[in-house]
Amino acid sequence: MKFHPFSFALIAFALFFSCNNTDDPNDPQDNPESNKPNILLVIADDMGLDAAPGYSIGNLKPNMPTLQSMMTSGIKFNNLWSNPTCTPTRGTIITGKYGFRTNVTQVGDVMSTSEVSLQTHLDNTNSGYNHAVIGKWHLANNDANHPTNMGVDYYAGNLGGGIPSYTNWNLTENAQTNTSTEYATTKYTNLAIDWIDEQTQPWFLWVAYNAAHTPFHLPPNDLHFQGNLPSGQASIDANPLPYYLAMLEAMDTEMGRLISSMSDAERNNTIIIFIGDNGTPNQVAQEYLSTRVKGSLFQGGVNVPMVISGKNVSRINAIEDALINTTDLFATISELVGNSTSTINDSKSFKDLLTSSNANTRNYVYAERGAVGAQDYTIRNATHKYMYFDNGNERLFNLSVDPLETTNLLNANQLPLSAADIAMKDELIAELNSIRN
Repeated sequence: MKFHPFSFALIAFALFFSCNNTDDPNDPQDNPESNKPNILLVIADDMGLDAAPGYSIGNLKPNMPTLQSMMTSGIKFNNLWSNPTCTPTRGTIITGKYGFRTNVTQVGDVMSTSEVSLQTHLDNTNSGYNHAVIGKWHLANNDANHPTNMGVDYYAGNLGGGIPSYTNWNLTENAQTNTSTEYATTKYTNLAIDWIDEQTQPWFLWVAYNAAHTPFHLPPNDLHFQGNLPSGQASIDANPLPYYLAMLEAMDTEMGRLISSMSDAERNNTIIIFIGDNGTPNQVAQEYLSTRVKGSLFQGGVNVPMVISGKNVSRINAIEDALINTTDLFATISELVGNSTSTINDSKSFKDLLTSSNANTRNYVYAERGAVGAQDYTIRNATHKYMYFDNGNERLFNLSVDPLETTNLLNANQLPLSAADIAMKDELIAELNSIRN
């Protein structure tokens, strides 16, 4: 049975604010306080701040009631940095390492199976968690055995970066690849629901939707809020933005269905982490220059949304400005499952931010682009951002007064730098050298 997305909007709000008076505290299945928390990581593809509700960048926003209810019941993070394309970002999450350390720095790079994945780390530390990845993999081209060789218990999804059609695509499950004609966003959700239903231990589920990666298209009408859009390719090409928003809305509807499929006890015992993997594609970007979004090291390419709510998240309707790298999900998830080490590789846990706004966090975040040996890279602190390009060009921005990076302080018409800006530049370069040396 299918429902209009408004139905899931009501479910989503109810699930985050329910009192769950029917739970039996004497039943271990209904007593989530006695259980290790489940962890659901949801990754949206090609979703920058300009496409995310609740963020000030962007004029036209998708209607995403599930994500918006997560913001109301949890924490919205303003300063998460990814890499500017999907493969490197996924590499940082699964290893907790910057891309230049794993040689996964651009689309199509293959993650070595000698790297210790997050899933293997959970096994090596005897966490007691089952784990799965459902959806986009994009860490090994078309090697159907790669997720298993990286230590993932169960994988089902699309191995590559994109799919040619959301209703005609290659689904790999248990290392076997077959054609699926089910709408991909819905199929991933169904697979996730089925996998969760089978679990008898605490679980970590990574759901990586292809939405809203191209091809832009009109999703099933009962999944989105954009109204009666024409479905012809000429209409989509002429004005792709409403279709892009509809794809995000369809993902949100299906995310709501996934969450609402859980029992009250299981849902109340689950931490939900939602992120974008890189900035918005240039065809549908808003406010940012079209050359400064996905694929670039400007804010439109690397500053992505993150929202966390659920079990053990005591900060409600909170906004967090701490600097966080996507590498940090590794150590954070490790701590959430019960491990005590807060720093692993290039990953620094931000677990304490889920309960306190005064937690100790990073002073800098870092991102990179391009092949190892010919890279552009960038770093920022609380106020300033420095960019170094392989051709020798440099840029410096004061993000505290120039969040859209309109004024390069190293342009000739801005020089000489003030003493404060000189100090910031020197500080950022020193930290950049420390990271890369």
